[in-house]
Amino acid sequence: MNISIVGTGYVGLVSGACFAELGATVYCIDTDQEKIDKLNNGIIPIYEPGLEDLVRRNARAGRLFFSTDLTESLGEVEMLFIAVGTPPSEDGSADMKHVINVAVKIGQHLEKYLLVVTKSTVPVGSSKLIREAIEKELEKRDKKIDFDVASNPEFLKEGAAIDDFMKPDRVVVGVESDKAMELMTRLYAPMLLSNFRVIFMDIPSAEMTKYAANAMLATRISFMNEIANLCEKVGADATMVRKGIGTDSRIGSKFLYPGAGFGGSCFPKDVKALIRTGKDHGSPLTLLESVEDINERQKKILFGKFNEFYKGDIKGKKAAIWGLSYKPGTDDMREAPSLTLISQLLEAGCTVKAYDPVAMEEARQRLGDSIGYASDIYDTLKDADVLFHVTEWKEYRMPDWSKVRSLMKIPLLIDGRGVFDKTELKGITYLKIG
Repeated sequence: MNISIVGTGYVGLVSGACFAELGATVYCIDTDQEKIDKLNNGIIPIYEPGLEDLVRRNARAGRLFFSTDLTESLGEVEMLFIAVGTPPSEDGSADMKHVINVAVKIGQHLEKYLLVVTKSTVPVGSSKLIREAIEKELEKRDKKIDFDVASNPEFLKEGAAIDDFMKPDRVVVGVESDKAMELMTRLYAPMLLSNFRVIFMDIPSAEMTKYAANAMLATRISFMNEIANLCEKVGADATMVRKGIGTDSRIGSKFLYPGAGFGGSCFPKDVKALIRTGKDHGSPLTLLESVEDINERQKKILFGKFNEFYKGDIKGKKAAIWGLSYKPGTDDMREAPSLTLISQLLEAGCTVKAYDPVAMEEARQRLGDSIGYASDIYDTLKDADVLFHVTEWKEYRMPDWSKVRSLMKIPLLIDGRGVFDKTELKGITYLKIG
């Protein structure tokens, strides 16, 4: 099967490489010439475990190609996936301009049947807009060419995206014709053989499923953060509470870990977009509005603990930070809690030195020379007045605590992820969430 994927960001590149691994011939398209040149030279623009080997192997095998020209492969493919970005607009709604631009381009050059599939996260009703954009361009050309649209939202976790793609909980597909269903069934046949769940539904339901899933997970995180903050006030242990409710089969333990707030490319953006959709349709989502507010407050909680410890006397203090990416396993810093913390520290007149196993280059692009960059976890600590643990990378789990204590001016550890054992931290003041 021949397919095109427009957009070589996180979703497009992972999907393209995985479809190629399953035996499809995949043409990955992007308007960024520099990115395409790098991909053609085996240089991966994002960090994702296992992705570099997957891309290189399938490119060598002649199943994975990279180009800036959408029209080059349009006559060769049966399906085209739209996987371009849908960043939030000022009002929180998803910006559809890149998606519509792809649809316009398809309509301008389509010559035979094509199934157009949205993999970008798009609001309910977007497939209708895509269809209308293609039809408008075909009318301009006085062409009548049959095509279908479908929705195939992604549910990939950064840091585990390849496993998520190859061994999914479920594959959600929205279609409106038998032909589209047949093609999508053929595409996912390897997964059907392994008894993975491919769930077919109407297109609006598929579009809504993506937003609803992320909104539910974001809600669980914000709920647990609220409970953790209350635990501190009443003397309860949030870790014990989490275990106590997580063992209830109706609730489960996932996404119930208190922390410094959620970030990344999906949860903040998708919550905003779903809130906007609710407002636009006269059905306000007040629960999600609260989730968003809770998350923004939670990102400031680490600084609050630091400021309270020093009774407001923090100007000139030296802060060490372990972890910059919004979660382990990725270099993604979009909406990362570390950015809020760093902004607060710098505004208060503190100096900051940070270390992250993979996100240092991304941090330099975002923060420039406003902070210092360490070579390892201990390099952050010399004469530090506080150590913030922000992202739970595994290499932070078992440091030499005596070395940590000796390097710091004031041995204060503020743990934004609650992963350390207090009994091992002799001589270190340990503050955590919950």
